[in-house]
Amino acid sequence: MRNVTIDNISDVVIHALADDITPRRREILTSFIRHAHDFCREVKITHGEWLEACEFMRRAGDISDENRNEFILICDILGIEVLVDMIDHPVTEGESCSTVLGPFYRENPPVLPNGASIIQKDFPDQETVLVRGRILGTDGKPLAGVTIDVWEDAPNGLYEQQDPDQPDYNLRGRFHSDASGDYSFVGIRPVPYPIPYDGAAGELLNYMGHHPWRPGHIHFMITKDGYRPLISQIFDSETEYLDKDSVFAVKEDLIGELKKAPAGSKTDYVMDFDFILKREAMAMAAE
Repeated sequence: MRNVTIDNISDVVIHALADDITPRRREILTSFIRHAHDFCREVKITHGEWLEACEFMRRAGDISDENRNEFILICDILGIEVLVDMIDHPVTEGESCSTVLGPFYRENPPVLPNGASIIQKDFPDQETVLVRGRILGTDGKPLAGVTIDVWEDAPNGLYEQQDPDQPDYNLRGRFHSDASGDYSFVGIRPVPYPIPYDGAAGELLNYMGHHPWRPGHIHFMITKDGYRPLISQIFDSETEYLDKDSVFAVKEDLIGELKKAPAGSKTDYVMDFDFILKREAMAMAAE
């Protein structure tokens, strides 16, 4: 095509897609090209603004490593990750709702028995909490042998891979539900913290005029063969920023109440929270 114009550029690029790419790839690329081109036309993007955006993405790549994915942070700030999660994991059978994974998950946390503490280092201002509950199927029956990964920030607002003064895998653990579907562990009452804003994500926040703060929460990744994996968070009902989470991940069903522990307890608080898992469609079809 020799005569490319503002009006036909989208069709020209789409026509350049190979005939043998998969239908799904064609669908994604065609829609992306059209939306991206329409955006440029709508806001009348300047060459300088385009270059600035390219440099912004380069800086996001420069700061990213195995411990920090700046592009996930950027997607969080724009509400993209939570939107993708809601599209890909709709609640259809009364199962627990999911929310964003976030950038601080680590694989292979320490495997611990139910009731164990994930606290490897104490902080002067920490408040401890016994988190407990049941893992159930959508039929209400308890699920045994469910793998439950948990992780949270310390009272200084940092996850352990952000903080050289915390032990490796501090405030992380892997548990398994028992025959009654029960799980439990001891952690620290989570505190609000700012997502990292010293890189490209922070530049975007400034551009938006938005704050970086997240409400206090504990992360969960819950898996069992034959069931849809659940990535979720429990939010402290009394934390700040519940109504103005910087990554838009709060859902009413994921807000938990921390109650004062009975006298003589080993923790300051107790929080009860059950999760419901949905069967995978393939597992149901095989029955």
